[in-house]
Amino acid sequence: MAAATPTTTRQPQDLVIPGPAGPLALRLYRPSRITAALPVVLYFHGGGFVSGNLDDADQPASYIAEHGPALVLAVGYALAPARPFPAAPEDAHAAALWATAHAAELGGDPARLAVAGDDAGGNLAAALTLIARDRNGPAIAAQVLVGPMLDPSMTRLGDGIRLNSDLSAATCAACYRQYLPQSHQRLHPYASPLASVRQAGLPPALIVTAECDVLHNEAEKYAAALIAAGVPTQVVRFAGVNHAALAGHRPALDEIAHFLRHRLREAGEPAPNKTRNPI
Repeated sequence: MAAATPTTTRQPQDLVIPGPAGPLALRLYRPSRITAALPVVLYFHGGGFVSGNLDDADQPASYIAEHGPALVLAVGYALAPARPFPAAPEDAHAAALWATAHAAELGGDPARLAVAGDDAGGNLAAALTLIARDRNGPAIAAQVLVGPMLDPSMTRLGDGIRLNSDLSAATCAACYRQYLPQSHQRLHPYASPLASVRQAGLPPALIVTAECDVLHNEAEKYAAALIAAGVPTQVVRFAGVNHAALAGHRPALDEIAHFLRHRLREAGEPAPNKTRNPI
């Protein structure tokens, strides 16, 4: 399907593109002020691989679009158990290929593509960087993982009671059983980025975690693996915040927007005034 004619308002625009197994829904967010050749950000919503939809991406996607500024494409990827792994990461890769092919039509710059997501969407964003590297494209300039689910083995989950977490190990286990019905799939790097032993060559990363979340240990472990592989990586943990609130937490959104502005600015454009040091 050809790209729809873009609008110049902040009203999101629903699109449908060809996917690996049929039509794939996207939702396009634009900043209120349109400038030439905006960067493009793919955003993947949460829901534990089994629930969620484009509406769940509205708050972070619209914030990134306005404060990036950027064109943001939220992706309505396949959900388990109807379509288990690898359907979702294949949808993610198809969306990335389409975004780069059609970015110019939408007013975007295909050379400045980033990926972001929360919860299961964080897993898909991380997996997409691995897939794009392994398949030689598309080039991804930055990745943002927000409270991501990265370890189907669940060996690095925090103590939910001690952390006062709103997300439990039982909930994670139920989601993974549906997403990865075959046990060997839990070791596949596109399902379990933390299981990958090849992080070299991945794009610079921002990993955002919440103190009151059983997932923050595995996310920070992944950050350590990226750093060890030479990937520029920032880690920010927000005190007193739980898993469900993280993707809409204003300080977290500010951090994400700042990171993307820095990583996606055009060559020759001055760096943002506000700086932070990678951890």
